[in-house]
Amino acid sequence: MLLIGLTGGIGSGKSSVSARLATFGARVIDADAIVRELQEPGGPVLEAMVERFGGGILLPDGRLDRQAVADLVFTDNEALADLNAIVHPAVGAEIARRLEEASVTDDVVILDVPLLVESGRDDLAALVVVDVDPELAVERLVTHRGFKETDARARISRQASREERRAKADRVVDNSGSIDELNAQVDDLWEWIESLR
Repeated sequence: MLLIGLTGGIGSGKSSVSARLATFGARVIDADAIVRELQEPGGPVLEAMVERFGGGILLPDGRLDRQAVADLVFTDNEALADLNAIVHPAVGAEIARRLEEASVTDDVVILDVPLLVESGRDDLAALVVVDVDPELAVERLVTHRGFKETDARARISRQASREERRAKADRVVDNSGSIDELNAQVDDLWEWIESLR
């Protein structure tokens, strides 16, 4: 297994990069996707969240209302710490399980984690940072993902700075241009990853 970390601030375009890497055969372990899976109705993570934050975080069909959770936690440090205490251990355990599964292969494994720089993980063959100006990230989050601007800014402010991520990167992918420009960079990135084998 060749383990490559992929990170970037919220709205940077990590998902677009990891999706393109998957087309080359990379195995993607996406922390955000794991969070969504673990927060499905009937699971212990969602039950613990309802116990802590109340039924107001649920939609009428019983699924999680992500905006309601964001409204609660991104203005309240204690609530955010409680949410992280519920979600992070479960996500970490699932990531570890998937890495163990992949460890017996010769796959390129892309570990797509928003807070990878903050985690201090040291078992990566390389760290790739998807970089974009925070103002452009806010614009994309509001326009394409329906975020409130204050929520987008609050989330960005709680992550490592652009400079901190870039300082840790082995490779930087600039996602300030078009999708074609991004894809060309990811194609080059894949060639570089293959050279690490």
